Amino acid sequence: MGPLWFNCDMNLKTAFFCLISALLVGCTTPPQAPLPTVASVDINRYVGNWYEVALIPNRFQKICAADTQANYALESTWTGDSIRVTNRCRKSDGTLQTAQGVAKVVDGSQNAKLKVSFFRPFYGNYWILALGDTYDWVLVGEPGREYGWVLSRTPQLSSGALEAALTQAVALGYARGQFKLSAQTQPLQ
Repeated sequence: MGPLWFNCDMNLKTAFFCLISALLVGCTTPPQAPLPTVASVDINRYVGNWYEVALIPNRFQKICAADTQANYALESTWTGDSIRVTNRCRKSDGTLQTAQGVAKVVDGSQNAKLKVSFFRPFYGNYWILALGDTYDWVLVGEPGREYGWVLSRTPQLSSGALEAALTQAVALGYARGQFKLSAQTQPLQ
């Protein structure tokens, strides 16, 4: 009886170990390839107004109901060059919400990676992942692929350009379903 019980016990232990291992492996996120950016960005062409066309919903933009817009402006200070960031949106009650921040180019990134802060000293990644040839649209994200935006120089982006941006996002490891279209009902000037 001893050896048979021992074998059954070992089989149960082995099965339990395999089950726990499979559960743990299933709970981990598979490693993703590093997120590439565009090769370089002409920052003088990039600054100006951008309209949000699509985004991955996030907690810090929950207050925005429509008409989200960003403005980037070059700024020289005693600490060096930076980019002033002004984000605006329309809340559900129709009033406007404004957030002021600052962005700094990451050294060696050819202007394709920025660090942005709305609450200094905390900075977040803002990486330019795809960019229209004429700087008419941009796909922005961050290395963890938790955040993403499609921005346009105009309140409406052609379906072809939007498709190109979302196709690029998928090629970079984002899920297409993560992105939701942004309402531009009364674009801000």
